[in-house]
Amino acid sequence: MLQAALAGGTAGRRSVFELFGRRLPEGRRYGVVAGVGRALDAVEEFRFDDEALAALEGVVDDATVAWLADYEFTGDIWGYAEGDAYFAHSPLLIVEASFAEAVVLETVLLSIYNHDSAIASAASRMTLMAGDRPCIEMGSRRTHEEAAVAAARAAYVAGFANTSNLAARQRYGVPTAGTSAHSFTLLHDSEEEAFRAQVSSLGRGTTLLVDTYDVAEAVRLGVEVAGPELGAVRIDSGDLGVLAHQVRQQLDDLGATRTRIVVTSDLDEYAIAALASAPVDGYGVGTQLVTGSGHPTSGFVYKLVAREDADGELQSVAKKSVDKISVGGRKYALRRRDPDGVAEAEVVGIGTPGRNDGDDRELLVPLVRDGRVVGRETLDAARQRHLDARAELPLEVRSMSKGDPAIPTVFEGV
Repeated sequence: MLQAALAGGTAGRRSVFELFGRRLPEGRRYGVVAGVGRALDAVEEFRFDDEALAALEGVVDDATVAWLADYEFTGDIWGYAEGDAYFAHSPLLIVEASFAEAVVLETVLLSIYNHDSAIASAASRMTLMAGDRPCIEMGSRRTHEEAAVAAARAAYVAGFANTSNLAARQRYGVPTAGTSAHSFTLLHDSEEEAFRAQVSSLGRGTTLLVDTYDVAEAVRLGVEVAGPELGAVRIDSGDLGVLAHQVRQQLDDLGATRTRIVVTSDLDEYAIAALASAPVDGYGVGTQLVTGSGHPTSGFVYKLVAREDADGELQSVAKKSVDKISVGGRKYALRRRDPDGVAEAEVVGIGTPGRNDGDDRELLVPLVRDGRVVGRETLDAARQRHLDARAELPLEVRSMSKGDPAIPTVFEGV
């Protein structure tokens, strides 16, 4: 496309691209925007070095290679801030630049947003069900090694307390935590020996894995070795609800009343909800989180919605195919709220901003201006935004049953 546009003289036309989803994943009542910070880093670093250009020889012509050699994004980008909620047709990114500059960003932007938002959307449902009990991200072994780092970051935005992925700590400052595996217990001649080695090295506040052999015996040994100051025990198999009640009773009888119980083992939002009445103090979540709990992608698309005409004016354009219709025009967005601050609708203005009655919240913020990143923020700011955005949604978002979006999307303007 770039080569043909350069040759045809249309590559420089001012264009507006929009990144959005036509619908939420089936049955979901809301989605969560994540990956904004990673996308800004990607735009800032998006260049074609000599090695990349050499690989393009024979793929595109020399004129296109020459253009790519000097590539640097100089346009503007607006978008939903990281951690916010989104709905069908929410204009998550508005990219305004020449056609050539904007079109080459399509794949990298979609890749980041589709993955990170899918993880954050699943993570939000899990932390919603967990309430005040912390969730630990533990999915690195169940996905691609780079996706694992991004997943840990996205999960933190959506409320997870920490991650077992140390690269996420190194790159993004995500707090880390972890426990020993069954292999550590099996390494030793006895479970008691393993526990003594762990407590000696890591202190009484460590978390002991108690389901390698017999749970009740392991709990007894753990308290014997660490004393009532034992930090936590982890259960990774069996009927977690039943075992949690039995272990809590045993810990209390042994005087370890402050020892916490952490459960793992293929947890998702439904399993966490089912454990709400169990004496569980924390959840370790892996496979279901990093695979989006059944929805590993958000289904976002990146479409040209306006472009410059012969008179230099922006002309709305849109795809018209029956099952993949897009809505043309430069978009604006606000969340319509009632006087109590509860969200009522996602209002998407076409060409002009939607009507704000004073209770509503504007959603698009400047991210890139004249090629310079202006919207970078801390992960903790995104994390707090998520809590605030989720809190303003109607109460039905707390239901894990399949249902319609929590609020409708309304288009305003021409």
